[in-house]
Amino acid sequence: MKKLIFSLTLLFAATSIFSQKTAPAAPKFELKSALDSLNYAHGIVAAEAAKRLLGTDLNPKLFLEALNAALKSESTQFTAENAPKIEQSISAGMWKGNNAKFLDENKKRKVVTTTASGLQYEVMTRGNGTVSPLATDKVEVHYHGTMITGEIFDSSVQRGQTAKFPLNGVIPGWTEGLQYMKEGDKFKFFIPYNLAYGERGRGAIIKGYSTLIFEVELIKVNPQ
Repeated sequence: MKKLIFSLTLLFAATSIFSQKTAPAAPKFELKSALDSLNYAHGIVAAEAAKRLLGTDLNPKLFLEALNAALKSESTQFTAENAPKIEQSISAGMWKGNNAKFLDENKKRKVVTTTASGLQYEVMTRGNGTVSPLATDKVEVHYHGTMITGEIFDSSVQRGQTAKFPLNGVIPGWTEGLQYMKEGDKFKFFIPYNLAYGERGRGAIIKGYSTLIFEVELIKVNPQ
């Protein structure tokens, strides 16, 4: 009995110590005004933007050193004028490299077919259709588009409405890829930047050199 009581005492003590160590830390200071909250929120926004850009390559020490120096108007390794250009140039090169690496690894999968143009596709399901579209045909599809990071940039599935368009009026990766499909098929396309939106990209999400990943279901072919 004494041993049982002693064991329970140790268990409660250990639990108490563990809970103290894992309890969330109290805020270091109080936000006393709207301006305080604005400053604090802006710091979080800046940090999240840095994490999105660099991911696991983020070096907090260098980031904070540059941030503090810039806020205090002290000398920095780069000027405020050329820092954005340096950031854009290096991040574009890293993004291009990451996309190229993704495609190199992806084409090694046995389920992936790589065409002469560099387009990659994977057959998800086969339908019962017998008609494949020509580049001059109109098609009706459902699709879901993401970046290699998994970020969604466009989706007819999410909108709950199919898309209809001339096949020669979209990006080259689509024009080529859908001609391998028949009505009812569902494919996944991995479209390199030169068959998508090129070096410039499109909009805020699709940056230059972006590989686009589409899950496409070919619903209907309307020959022209």
